[in-house]
Formats: sequence, structure tokens, C-alpha cells
Amino acid sequence: MSENKTTTDTEEKDGATKTATEADDKKNPQNNPQATVTKDNNEDNKIANSKDAESTEKDGADGEVPVKKKKKRKVRRQVRRGRAYIKSSYNNTLVLFTDMHGNSLAWSSAGLLGFKGAKKATTYAANQVALDADEKVQKYGLKDIEVFVRGVGSGRDAALRALVQKGYNLLSIKDVTPIPHNGCRPRKPRRV
Repeated sequence: MSENKTTTDTEEKDGATKTATEADDKKNPQNNPQATVTKDNNEDNKIANSKDAESTEKDGADGEVPVKKKKKRKVRRQVRRGRAYIKSSYNNTLVLFTDMHGNSLAWSSAGLLGFKGAKKATTYAANQVALDADEKVQKYGLKDIEVFVRGVGSGRDAALRALVQKGYNLLSIKDVTPIPHNGCRPRKPRRV
């Protein structure tokens, strides 16, 4: 029996020393590497728990994936009045339809229609460009247009005639070809 008492006494002494060192480590965590490890583990657990919470929030309360929302069908706006810009250069012809604020509705060019090289600048190509742009803008219900013509190419009149032929009500025709007030020096004339 005496032996049992002595072992318990030493255990109590060891326990007392352990509790004293643990108290010192809590006061000064630099001495105890285990204290910092448990602190890091607690932070990792907090991070893991927050990630789990986020994933359950995304999945919903029951863990189900939310149903995708139906896409709204795009409503086409009706534009009664607009503008038509015809740009006719020596190499190409472009026709652009916009609303009165300048937002593009439809456009076409001779290069887009497959004309190549010198054929892009012909009157036939300009006619086809105007008809193609008109076909694209039909869905907006455009009736009244203001026409702005730019450039000196041969397709400017042909494109304008095609628009008149399609039944547009031309409110105005304006030439907006840029004219220099003796700006840049012109190129030297070619010797042929």
C-alpha cells in the first residue's frame, strides 16, 4: 500500500509541474510551440467552416442547386425616323442606317457583299449595298430618313437612287464631304 501512495505522490508532483509549465506557456506563447500550432489549427478550422458555409449558401438551404432563370426575350424597338449615311470613296461604298441619336441599326458595304478590287467602287455594287442595308433595317420599321452623303466616288448617286426606289421618305439630303481649307500639302502628280 505504501508503494501505491508513493507513485500517486510522484504523479501528483509531475502533474503539478505540468500545470505550472502550462500556465507559463500560456503567458508566454513563444516558449511553447504547441500553443502556436493549436492557434493555427483553430484558424484553419475557422477558414474551413466559413468555406463550408459559403458553399451551402450557394447551393441553397437544402443543398440543392438553384434553378436557372429564364432569359428575357429581346424586344425589337420600332424606329420610324432615322438617318442614312452613304460613304462613297474611290475604292468602296458603305451605307449605314442609324436612329436619330446615332445608334447603329444596320450597315453594309461592297466588300461585305463579296465585291473585290475595282468592282467595289462601281455603281452596281453601290446599288446592291443600299438594297442589302435596307433588307437588314426592315425589322425596325424605318420610313423617314435623313441622308448624309460623304465622298466623291461613283456609287453615291446609285446608293441614293436605290434608297428612293425602296420607298423611303427622304426628309433631307446633305453632302458632308470633308473639304480642306488648304490644310495638308497634296501629293505630287503622277507621271504616266
